[in-house]
Amino acid sequence: MNVASRLPDSSAAALADRQKDAVKPPFLGFGLGLRHQHYDEILAGNPPIDWFEVISENYMLPGGQPLRVLDQIRERYPVVMHGVSLSIASTAPPNFDYLQALKDLARRVEPKWVSDHLCWTGVHGKNLHDLLPIPYTEEALDHVVSRVQLVQDFLGRAIVLENVSTYVQFNNSEMTEWEFLAELSRRSGCWLLFDVNNVYVSAFNHGYDPHTFLNGIPRDRVVQFHMAGHSHMGTHIIDTHDHPVCEDVWDLYVAALKRFGRVSTMIERDDNIPPLAELLVEDPLLLRTPIVRDGARAAVGAAEATWRAFAEAAKGG
Repeated sequence: MNVASRLPDSSAAALADRQKDAVKPPFLGFGLGLRHQHYDEILAGNPPIDWFEVISENYMLPGGQPLRVLDQIRERYPVVMHGVSLSIASTAPPNFDYLQALKDLARRVEPKWVSDHLCWTGVHGKNLHDLLPIPYTEEALDHVVSRVQLVQDFLGRAIVLENVSTYVQFNNSEMTEWEFLAELSRRSGCWLLFDVNNVYVSAFNHGYDPHTFLNGIPRDRVVQFHMAGHSHMGTHIIDTHDHPVCEDVWDLYVAALKRFGRVSTMIERDDNIPPLAELLVEDPLLLRTPIVRDGARAAVGAAEATWRAFAEAAKGG
């Protein structure tokens, strides 16, 4: 496949220069992942949520009820798109059918940004439906940089990439994950989604200090935080998104606020999904006493009023 023929100017220098000039996405406040279990509650009222994150692949269709619901929600709230099948690190040829569907959805939804994961999800035409790790080598970095530049040029926008939870490491890695992410962002112009829970999970699984990871990420490249729960198995942790956020992850979030300042934040819940009101009770924990005590209130800034509204709405609901 002649990939270059699909792009207006595919030289590495041209692609990188265009995206490095991109304006950093705005601070949106605090949001939630849009899940079908909450459609009716959201449409029946106007819950005090600043924005929603949608799973891109759930809406990459020509029509249907989910897309009609999304159209209604995006009229009321800012939306960001978060994918799970871009497979940016795969060695398979780029899937231009997938990229076109993603571009069409972005044109319809007008998201504040489009994100996915630093991983691969399949090869030889097979989608394994998992976020698989990569070796952190110079060769892999060159490969992923070129793939990111290609995708950004096709979509006409800088993308956002997230660190994933990992359970194995490669013996041939030549750098740390945070060094890889920092260099990837610098060279490709992509932004970063800093998943606080994923850092905590991977740090426990591989025996390093999560604050070392945090401090290795450039301050000016992070545009979103993810918060989530996990399953602690004693010897390892699995990123399951089916529990409330634990205390240690909240504490790491405090440290992230201190380093990165105001960053759009959301809580992910993908299993054991509670009613919307219960999630609104969990979210105000972002303004717990430890955050105020540690001086992170300034980093949260104007979002404080939003979280107080969350709590009041939940009490009244």
